[in-house]
Amino acid sequence: MYKIIRSILFWFSPEWVHYFSMNCLKLLCKIGFKGLISAMFVPKGNLQLEQWGLKFSNKVGLGAGFDKNARYLNELEALGFGSVEIGTVTPLPQAGNDKPRLFRLPKDKALINRMGFNNDGVDMVKKRLEAWQKRQSKTKNQKPKIVIGGNIGKNKVTPNEDAWNDYEICFRELHPYVDYFVVNVSSPNTPGLRELQEKESLRKILSHLQGINVTLSHPKPLLLKIAPDLTQEQIDDVIDLALEIKLDGLVATNTTISREQLKTPHSKLDAIGAGGLSGLPVKKRSTEVVRYICEKTYGKIPVIASGGIFSAADAKEKMGAGASLVQVWTGFIYEGPGIVKRICKSL
Repeated sequence: MYKIIRSILFWFSPEWVHYFSMNCLKLLCKIGFKGLISAMFVPKGNLQLEQWGLKFSNKVGLGAGFDKNARYLNELEALGFGSVEIGTVTPLPQAGNDKPRLFRLPKDKALINRMGFNNDGVDMVKKRLEAWQKRQSKTKNQKPKIVIGGNIGKNKVTPNEDAWNDYEICFRELHPYVDYFVVNVSSPNTPGLRELQEKESLRKILSHLQGINVTLSHPKPLLLKIAPDLTQEQIDDVIDLALEIKLDGLVATNTTISREQLKTPHSKLDAIGAGGLSGLPVKKRSTEVVRYICEKTYGKIPVIASGGIFSAADAKEKMGAGASLVQVWTGFIYEGPGIVKRICKSL
């Protein structure tokens, strides 16, 4: 059924379809269909696990960039996700890059995006999270509530030397409302951002946030999201730094700037232009990075695996490489709302 719906939706702009689909789902939940939707898509059985002291209802989460502004938490909970990573959130609202900025590559089961951290800003996102938290506190459901991650970044206009301040603002403002944080310095769509992946730049940001974190009454797990395009030496630097400042984990990986071995014609790729590639073409490299980190650290650094997960077999591959949790995004677009249930059924 979803393949038929997808074939129709794929005639329209990807960004328009994203909001159209999620707003339709929001309407259905609002008029009383959330219970029915949950019955269809929430995985059955005892799939609960604990990581960083947080109780996840299952291992399948939704990666950052899908619900940038914390608008659809209720609806994503109804689809069975164990966690949702909101953001990337920046201190000030920003429109992001010019449209069109999201493109499908159906032949490769992939997407290219150059969104550019478009979001409503930390103050508005904080208000939505606060309202969500209040609603959740009133529910009597004893099952683990959906875990909320906060993916944070810097505004485009902020110089890299001042980036630490943007990350601090987001960290402090969202701290009471999210369950864990992910520092995003690996998006290819903000000019100069990936330069912050260099060891000393990273140390300045992460040690500063960790220094704040430990002074708070309820410290939150702090993770770093890395690119698949890092060299082995750069990954080693990330691992050394993560152990040094006691990061709680890594998210591997973000999108890639590579266009190697794609089935999509070069003419179409040239017409699309720059952006981060996600989906099936990233699967192999993402798994390699996950395995390398887990073997190099003997499992001391928990990893959330992201990149090319479309099926239970893909999720098992990531966990076989050492991942503690997995995230989907592009796979959700291509496989539909049943992806969580299908993966969890096999797991």
